[in-house]
Amino acid sequence: MISEEQLDKFRVSGETIRVVRDAIEANDVHGIVVAWDDTSVVIRRPSRRVVKLSRSHSYAPVADERINLFEEST
Repeated sequence: MISEEQLDKFRVSGETIRVVRDAIEANDVHGIVVAWDDTSVVIRRPSRRVVKLSRSHSYAPVADERINLFEEST
């Protein structure tokens, strides 16, 4: 789960972040942190729509390489 300090850093800087929700890269959410509570985070997408997501997802700056939490084991 992402910490309060990390969320506040993202909100104050206005940095665009990537939220990895599953193994499909097309399902990632890009946007800026607007608000949060104990269980969820509100992200404003570039289209100005807001999305409420769980804090259990992976949050990272868009500039960083995508983290694949769901690697296939063959």
